[in-house]
Amino acid sequence: MKRAAAGLTLFALLSVPVFAQSTGAPSASAPQTFEIADIHTSPHRTFPFLDGGALFGDRYAIHQATMVDLITMAYGLDPENVQGGPIWLETDRFDIVAKVAPGTPKATLKLMLQSLLAERFHLVTHTGSKPMPAYVLTVAKDKPKFTEGSGDAGCKYQPPPPNQPPGTISNIAFACQNVTMETFAQDLHQWGGDGYITKPVVDSTGLQGGWNFDIKWTQKGQLAQAGSDGISLFDAVDKQLGLKLELQTAPRSVLLVDSVDQQPTANSPDVAKVLPPLPPPQFEVAVIKPGQPGAQFRGKIDGGQVNVTGVTLKFLIVFAWDLNPNDNEAMANAPKWLDSDRFDILAKASHDTLRSVFQDRPQIGVEDLRLMLRALLVDRFQIQTHVEDRPISAYTLIAVNPKLRKADPLSRTRCTEGPGPDGKDPRLTSPVLNRLLTCQNMTMAQIGDELQRVANGYIYNPVLDGTGIKGSWDFTLSFSSADKIQASAAAPSADGSSAASDPNGALSVFDAVSRQLGLKLEKQKRPAPVLVIDHIEEKPTDN
Repeated sequence: MKRAAAGLTLFALLSVPVFAQSTGAPSASAPQTFEIADIHTSPHRTFPFLDGGALFGDRYAIHQATMVDLITMAYGLDPENVQGGPIWLETDRFDIVAKVAPGTPKATLKLMLQSLLAERFHLVTHTGSKPMPAYVLTVAKDKPKFTEGSGDAGCKYQPPPPNQPPGTISNIAFACQNVTMETFAQDLHQWGGDGYITKPVVDSTGLQGGWNFDIKWTQKGQLAQAGSDGISLFDAVDKQLGLKLELQTAPRSVLLVDSVDQQPTANSPDVAKVLPPLPPPQFEVAVIKPGQPGAQFRGKIDGGQVNVTGVTLKFLIVFAWDLNPNDNEAMANAPKWLDSDRFDILAKASHDTLRSVFQDRPQIGVEDLRLMLRALLVDRFQIQTHVEDRPISAYTLIAVNPKLRKADPLSRTRCTEGPGPDGKDPRLTSPVLNRLLTCQNMTMAQIGDELQRVANGYIYNPVLDGTGIKGSWDFTLSFSSADKIQASAAAPSADGSSAASDPNGALSVFDAVSRQLGLKLEKQKRPAPVLVIDHIEEKPTDN
């Protein structure tokens, strides 16, 4: 499944992107291949996402990248425009560290990555055109509701009025000036990333030249709360501009993957000598103070500085040790204060630790941040831990009356957030059904793994396959996130049966799996790795 951050992580809560697409002009004299590269399978992560894509001194590093990620980075493409290839293209993940001359231009790094994929993975591609799902922008029955353009071209975000009362729902608003419909279609694709638009937008209006107009809409997650005052992006395009935005099939230019190896060629015997492991990343200085009781968590990562207030130690441990944030059984022997006492932390990393980029500026990488936080917590709170298998609550997937579609065995294994082939999106008419998962060519075991990743608040541990069903399958699953479900309906009953529907129209993942897939999630007890706290001090050592 393609995700920026599928789980609840420190980076997700701080809303810090961890990868910026590279651009720039290549150097004519620069070599087009890396001097040497270390490629290996990424370590397992409960919620994996791409990190890196930056030049750090003489090293270029990428972590947790699928082959689609690597191709899009190398060729500067939208992932949707990478088509074909074997079924594992969006599931297998790789870490790459390559040696390169310091200061190598970004465009040259892209060419080097292209060469690396060809040499080490034997990637073969060609460009072509393919009919694919896309949102098509057309003129409605009436004339468009905007004026001919003038002035500097572009759309400017209109921030909401200041000092609004808490809980006020503010529409997203843009004022556009002298904008072509082709540019507007591209803007819609970017603006619709909160769930409205999951495919590229194609301009089929036939309107030439630039235009002036304003548009505003309600974020998808706030439509239900807004009620009659809310307006979807699709309705805004229709009612405010006199245009239509509909999911159709349209020809698109794509990069077709002809062949690629699942296993790269072996690393050079000299890789450890030429690319020795870097010293463990550390904070150069850190100040930890007691926070205000009950304070709201706030945080910011600004380059090499991490500034968080009102954070619990449990939250930091969960991130630093890569635990499931919603699983109360993932950690044992944790004192009660771990989830109540709050701390304020201001920490600064040395420049040598900044191994990622955000908007062309050095940034702490997410994997480095885990290690840095873990070292800081161990040092300042005197934490001692070990991992052991203990009985935990987990689910097994059982077949009752399967309603899955047989998959094309040559299609890629993937899950995306958005409508299936029929284009139906129940989120538009029932915003409380705010999750829509479309998956293809997945085995029952892979479906179980995916349920753990997408059903935060419901499922905290790997789901075992007990269906006995062989082969691969396609399906679409519509449900409500756990925060939309009333407490009584958020989990199955004691015997593991499906939970009752919520009175507000929400549907738990347990009910959705039962009704829509004909399967059952049955709760069981089984051993799994648990982080055991052997020792921890309530007060940190002095700053």
